[in-house]
Amino acid sequence: MRNLYRIWKIWISLAVISFMFAPLLQGQDNDSLKKEVEELRQQNTSLQQQLQQQREMIDQLSRKFSGLQKTNDQQAGSIRDLQESAGNAPPPLEKQNQFSLGKVVLSGEGAAGFFESERNGEFPNAAFRVDEVRLFLDAPIWNDVYFFGQIDLQTHEEGDYGVFLSELYLQWENLTKNWGQDGVLNARIGQFYTPFGEEYQRRFAIDNPLISHSLSDLWGLNPGLELYGAFKHLNYAVAVQNGGLSVLNDGTADKLLAGRIGYDVAPWLSLSVNGMRTGQLSVNRDFLSTSWFGSGFFQSIGSTNATDFQVNLAEFDADAKWKGGDIHAAGGWAGYWDNDVMGDNHRDIYYYYVEALQHATPKLYGVARWSQIRAPKGYPIMGGTTQFFLPTTDVWRMSLGLGYQFTERLVLKVEYMFEGGELVSGSSRNHENMFAAEAAFKF
Repeated sequence: MRNLYRIWKIWISLAVISFMFAPLLQGQDNDSLKKEVEELRQQNTSLQQQLQQQREMIDQLSRKFSGLQKTNDQQAGSIRDLQESAGNAPPPLEKQNQFSLGKVVLSGEGAAGFFESERNGEFPNAAFRVDEVRLFLDAPIWNDVYFFGQIDLQTHEEGDYGVFLSELYLQWENLTKNWGQDGVLNARIGQFYTPFGEEYQRRFAIDNPLISHSLSDLWGLNPGLELYGAFKHLNYAVAVQNGGLSVLNDGTADKLLAGRIGYDVAPWLSLSVNGMRTGQLSVNRDFLSTSWFGSGFFQSIGSTNATDFQVNLAEFDADAKWKGGDIHAAGGWAGYWDNDVMGDNHRDIYYYYVEALQHATPKLYGVARWSQIRAPKGYPIMGGTTQFFLPTTDVWRMSLGLGYQFTERLVLKVEYMFEGGELVSGSSRNHENMFAAEAAFKF
């Protein structure tokens, strides 16, 4: 019994001691925990310092590698200069997959198909037709100076085959690179397309999702000087050209002036404003302007007393795109004047178009374009016909098409085009609708 009491006494004593020293033991545990946390913090700080040292070492290695790469590029440039002096420089890397003759790169585009219109349209006899054939020559001259030439063997505007000189110019790129501003200023001199509007840049068959163009279809080709470039979200092009249809001389000293300023509002939206004056054109020496409008050139509508005429133009363009589709829209004004003392022949002409494209699959797409020209007092507008080159007050066109893009180098297209309008006399323009199917390609 005494032993039992002794054991019980020992257990009670141990319980009391544990209760009394529990806070102290807990404090010791907290001190140990704090010590461990502090050690972890020190280790983390050490690791961060090591990571920073590694980053600095990587930056140093990157700078050294960039220096070595720049040295290699300079050495490669020196080798290329030596090769050029020997006349055996290899073609640029981006052009090695194209056919070349030495430093001259040859490429081309074309289109062929079937066209059938109603009786007043352009193809009333259902014609098979080679619609476009173009050859391009591109060659480096010296440093950033290049030659570009384009020969047209057939275009939609020509009635038969022939060899026609299209673009041919010298281009000096990146004139501001020595000031650290790449691409801000470039120049070309020779014969080139007038930088007005956006449609002319995609009117070739391989670039045009439809077969027809908008009714206005504004473009021009003439000798002159052009400056163009881009800075951040802005891009621009300005040109001075002869203005008349002749490519060898100018009928008057007054020149064509054209310019375009574009702004990329967002990756999916671009806007541009455009202005142009044809300059005073001689009725007897220039005959026609170089600017193509409404399937014909601007021309004098004055009496035989008119010796000069002029057209001023302004246009606003908007392009938007989304996944699998895009939309292009433009609206503009053209004002005609001449010096006919027999009467006031001033004309205000308004035009616009809207084109929308949507892919059903990555290769198959549908596209629609609506375009219209209004000249309240009447102006010769040919449109899609061979019979109505007469004063027209209103003409419209609705084009619906499907396309299948095998690759970026081969596209099959079909289109049905509705067209109508009204002449100054009040008569209707009708029976001009057209069906067309075409294969467009490039190489």
